[in-house]
Amino acid sequence: MRIGEVAAQAGVSVRSLRYYEEQHLLTSTRSASGQRHYGAEVVERVRFIQRLYTAGLSSRTIAALMPCVDSPSEQHSAEAWERMRQERKQITAHIAELTRARDSLDELIAANRRHHPHPAAAR
Repeated sequence: MRIGEVAAQAGVSVRSLRYYEEQHLLTSTRSASGQRHYGAEVVERVRFIQRLYTAGLSSRTIAALMPCVDSPSEQHSAEAWERMRQERKQITAHIAELTRARDSLDELIAANRRHHPHPAAAR
C-alpha cells in the first residue's frame, strides 16, 4: 500500500506518516524509485499511534510502548503499564499547575474589574 492510501484510510496526513517513520514508530519498504510501501496492517497501527498521541503521549513515550504491541510479553506489558502510569502522573501534575494558573488569573481579572469596571465584564 502506498503512503497516500495509508494516510487516507487512517485519516492522517502523509506528513504525519513520514514523521512516524522518522520517530521509528512505522517502517516501510521502498520501491526502486524510492516510493514508500506499507503492509495492510499499518493502518490499524497508525490509528493506534493516533490514540496514543490523543492521550497526550510524546513520540518518545509511544516508541517506548511499542515493544508491548510488537512483541507482547509479561515484561513488555509491565514496562508499558509503568510508563503509562508515569505519564498519567505527569499529566495530573500539569492539570493541577494549569488549574492554579487559571485560578490566579481569575483573581487578577476580578481585581482588574474592581478597579476598572467595564460592561464586557458582566459576560
